[in-house]
Amino acid sequence: MRVEILCTGDEILTGKTVNTNYSHMARRLADVGLDVHWGTTVGDDRASLLAAFRQAGARAQAVIVNGGLGPTVDDLSQEVAAEACGVPLVLSEHWMERMTQSYARRGRIMPANNKKQAMLPEGAEFIDNPIGTACGFAVTIGKARFLFTPGVPREMRRMLDEQVIPRLLKLSGMKAVTKLKRFHTFGIGESRADELLAGIPGLAIDGDIKLGFQAHYPQLETKLAARGADEADLARRLAPAEAEVRRRLGNFVIAEDDQTMEGVILAKLREGGHTLAIAETFTGGNIAARIAPLVGAETVFRKGVIGGDVSAERLRTESGASHALAVAVQLDEGPDRPDFGAAITVSLADAKGTVSRQARLVGGRDWVRVGAAELGLDCLRRHLLGLPVDERIDFERR
Repeated sequence: MRVEILCTGDEILTGKTVNTNYSHMARRLADVGLDVHWGTTVGDDRASLLAAFRQAGARAQAVIVNGGLGPTVDDLSQEVAAEACGVPLVLSEHWMERMTQSYARRGRIMPANNKKQAMLPEGAEFIDNPIGTACGFAVTIGKARFLFTPGVPREMRRMLDEQVIPRLLKLSGMKAVTKLKRFHTFGIGESRADELLAGIPGLAIDGDIKLGFQAHYPQLETKLAARGADEADLARRLAPAEAEVRRRLGNFVIAEDDQTMEGVILAKLREGGHTLAIAETFTGGNIAARIAPLVGAETVFRKGVIGGDVSAERLRTESGASHALAVAVQLDEGPDRPDFGAAITVSLADAKGTVSRQARLVGGRDWVRVGAAELGLDCLRRHLLGLPVDERIDFERR
């Protein structure tokens, strides 16, 4: 099925706002086997929007429109959609009541201009937005089904998963039960991961279970996407592939699905009744900032030191924490250049003693900063899980 994503807004068109909504939507559609053939950005202009709607309606089978559902004068999606369909706007009493109740629960009176968000093209299909005031809807323009979503990222993402993708799968005739399994790794690059996973039965770029990678240094996400007749069918087919991916990627897997490495670390610390102190140079508190905001971290995180040359054992003693992590970075001198880098020393101390790990990372200052923070966290993860701390990673240089 030919899908188009059409994003609206002057701030997107002019580059004042980075269009992360498009990239998220395109990735999620690809995960479930839906191909995006066109990506269009249109400013807040009636004539341009109308022309874009009609053009998309002539070439696509489904169009996701993102943005323009707010209460202000430059939010034009409902009005232009109604014009393209040749129908008037009508008040959705259901959505009006939903908005009124939402404001009442917060002890506020709904502004009069919010009524605009309850005006939908006559005959439109209602698409629920459970966490916002922008009402989603669907209409047919030309030969394409248009599905309208709000520009607020958290609202769009939830509606995409719960409302939009199921409709698109049904429209396409594809099996509607899908699953995306994600493995997050640190220490291996995309090409090495591809080699490690080669030959797994049924798992390939175009296989029964679709294999994909998304690199975002310093981590790599390995994805398995599949469709099936039902949840049981998916679980049965995915289980052996998931087990083989875990086996082949081994100690480099830092988390799965919605887990994060810092979340895995915190869970392990809390499980053992442990506490933690961190000292870091050059990383500017980034390591501590990954752990401290997590729910439950207040019972674990004892102390953070930035810029101090403190040993892990000394930090552990002074803080009273059961575990201490110290990450020291010795930068090369001179400006950023391809061979610029730093020597990283990671030290870990607990009741059993101190272990350390040294590595050299090459790249610009920002590359080194991010890599050093990730290496420090990974060493702590490995130490807590009883894994080798000194296992060589792809990003090291001798």
